[in-house]
Amino acid sequence: MRVYAGVDPLTKRRHDLTEVIPPGPHAAREAEKARTRLLNQVDERRNPRTRATVNQLLDRWLEVLNVEPSTRRGYVLKLDKHIRPMLGSVQVARVDAELLETFYARLRKCRDHCDGRRFVQHRTQRPHECDHRCGKHVCKGLAASTIRQIHWILSGALDRAVRWKWIALNPAEQAEKPALPHPDPQPPTAAEASRIVAAAWRDPDWGTFIWCAMTLGARRGELCALRWQHVDLVNSVVTLRRAISVGEDGKLVEKDTKSHQQRRTVMDPDTAEVLAEHKRRWEARARALGIDLPPEAFVFSPAPDGSAFPAPDTMTQRYDRLAKRLSIDSHLHTLRHYSATELIAAGTDIRTVAGRLGHGGGGATTLRVYAAWLSEADQRAASTLSGRMPARPTAAADHDASESAVRAPRRPRAPREAKSMAFEWWQAARLAGAAPTGAEVAKAAGVDPSVGRRWRREWLAAEE
Repeated sequence: MRVYAGVDPLTKRRHDLTEVIPPGPHAAREAEKARTRLLNQVDERRNPRTRATVNQLLDRWLEVLNVEPSTRRGYVLKLDKHIRPMLGSVQVARVDAELLETFYARLRKCRDHCDGRRFVQHRTQRPHECDHRCGKHVCKGLAASTIRQIHWILSGALDRAVRWKWIALNPAEQAEKPALPHPDPQPPTAAEASRIVAAAWRDPDWGTFIWCAMTLGARRGELCALRWQHVDLVNSVVTLRRAISVGEDGKLVEKDTKSHQQRRTVMDPDTAEVLAEHKRRWEARARALGIDLPPEAFVFSPAPDGSAFPAPDTMTQRYDRLAKRLSIDSHLHTLRHYSATELIAAGTDIRTVAGRLGHGGGGATTLRVYAAWLSEADQRAASTLSGRMPARPTAAADHDASESAVRAPRRPRAPREAKSMAFEWWQAARLAGAAPTGAEVAKAAGVDPSVGRRWRREWLAAEE
């Protein structure tokens, strides 16, 4: 059965809806039903208007996609590695929730799409001599966060197909989304941070970079793009307005920050002094070479005149080697986690922490990702709760009130709270068979004896 459904917007050719009816005594009746169903789809505009494949959709989507070059590069890598090999030849109209969920399940099982095949997994695709790094393939699934990114790439492309009227509905909206991974930042402990700084300071320039990564909470690309003209040593303020990233051609370029906004970060006195010493070292080297250090020079430049920025990957690899030598499980980005968790543990409000890190959304990302569990803060919370708990009665009913038979409450912070806590203590003592005097009530509550006697009279009158 064939029904005319217009012109294919991609190929500009006639587009028909087709359905195969198996032969049999009721074939004519089934064909009429199919014809009615297809005509209804055309009338209600629920029919796919094209026979385009997923590959063709992705090509058109990338033509109109407006994102940062680094983001586009990440999209293309995932498209070429996972989506095109497994879904590229499928017609867009035939993509449904079942197909997508099966696709995600296969990615969870093996990132190399082996389908149970046995093969040797080489360390590189280039000509080489095999060594211990080449061996039998072992299945390893993609992380939940990566599968979720693939889902949103597909969902964005299919959304555009709906907007272009290639399909009526986005099947990615009906498919079960991959679970949102639970953030588990692992910042270095205070002792580990101290060891990292001490080891890095064998090279003062490298130590300065590590120190600033810890105290400023900036991204590595922002630190690599920092220029001296953006460092105000008089007012102890650093302005982060640029970042180093990978461009469309794969080369490093200087661009706006991730949030496309500049932010001013106040330095503590130690950080201001560290950067001042760093600048004095650079100026001394420049004078020794007979050159000037211009204001636009990069703070952490590998060039003597500060004309070149450092490569972010180089800084990450150097930090990885440092952490490995110290037997510390850490990477460069965890220093940003360290800055956030230490600020939160010190009682800094979330909006301020989010501002220093360059997060939007009122601090939701800061809390979700960077507020790692802190034993010190947890102990403070437990102490606070313990101080506000009512008195705990004892099981010894035969002790007299002078021995208290009940633990006296902590000294309260307000008169109303004092009376409430003293009454809890009074009730517990009475249940234990004691008869506290007004002076004992006053002593337990930390108030004047006359106040304790008045409370005691009120409570006795209430009992009668």
